[in-house]
Amino acid sequence: MQQDRLDELRGPERAKRHNARTIAALTGNPGCNRRAVLDAAGIDKTRLADRVGFPGSFGQSRFALSRGNAFEAMLKADDCALLRTVLAADAGLGYQDMGADNDDTLGDRHSRTAGLLASAQAALIDHPLLTLEIAGQTVYLEPDLIAWAQQGRLQVVEIKSFAIIDDQAESAKVSAAAVQAAVYVLALRDLLTRLGQDPSLVSHEVVLVCPRDFTLQPVAVVLDVRKQLSTLRRQLSRLAAVETLIDALPDGLTFDLALEPADLTEALSHITPRYAPECLSACELSVYCRNEAAGSTAALGRSVRESLGGIPTVAEVLALAEGRQTPTEEQNEAAALLQAALRLRSEALS
Repeated sequence: MQQDRLDELRGPERAKRHNARTIAALTGNPGCNRRAVLDAAGIDKTRLADRVGFPGSFGQSRFALSRGNAFEAMLKADDCALLRTVLAADAGLGYQDMGADNDDTLGDRHSRTAGLLASAQAALIDHPLLTLEIAGQTVYLEPDLIAWAQQGRLQVVEIKSFAIIDDQAESAKVSAAAVQAAVYVLALRDLLTRLGQDPSLVSHEVVLVCPRDFTLQPVAVVLDVRKQLSTLRRQLSRLAAVETLIDALPDGLTFDLALEPADLTEALSHITPRYAPECLSACELSVYCRNEAAGSTAALGRSVRESLGGIPTVAEVLALAEGRQTPTEEQNEAAALLQAALRLRSEALS
């Protein structure tokens, strides 16, 4: 992939890096070429959505961010003293902060992370940097506290600010945390493979650390992410190579945020989206894509789109159901089901 082509697509803005959340969202909708290209180019989708007139309420509130930062800082204070207590880790085990706030390049910090893991000199590694190949692009990932050595194995530790109340947490948040942790497990196993070590040394059980009840007292729970790992591998293998998608775009196409909204809207029309209602909780550009998909069967959800395969719009669905349109050979089965459904509805209402 030509880096200058990605820079041209992004414009003069600084690139936004992939993270575990964006990878989880990308693999959750692997058929969306639009997200694949925009993420590969590091385009700020939040600002892009604002520029085209469809801002969304995506992301955490300032209160949640402040609470999360305070909780993580408290856990990591004094060489992770409190975190060691929660994890029942030996106070004598080594701790190494890779220094997220220093001036090292990403490549330098990744090399130091690899060296530390290869030498097994630290049990707790703070601010590490891993890499993962996503659609032909090398993506840097920075977990909270990625590795904790226990009985000769490495575990990913995820720190989240949502509360576990009476030993229960919101299922959607736990599920999202499990997918993000699985991304780190996959990247860590990939690194061990490149180091010539056994990737199975990375445990499929990750440690999730959250506040207990309505306090900041931490509690640790163990999540088995084997299912998420299997899904991630399958979805990543299905992602189209970004180079192919970019090569198909018109020469000179750019998403420079200094452009007029109409020009940015025109630029977006050159990349095929794959909108589904689930995108509203996972993508900054989802409100724009929802408006764009209005009147399509895709806007009604993946199950509807799959059941009505070959019928792209709601208008065609109604026409087929009412017998006003002759179905094609591919639409015969769906048309028969639609007509039967309309007949049953009419009988029920009468």
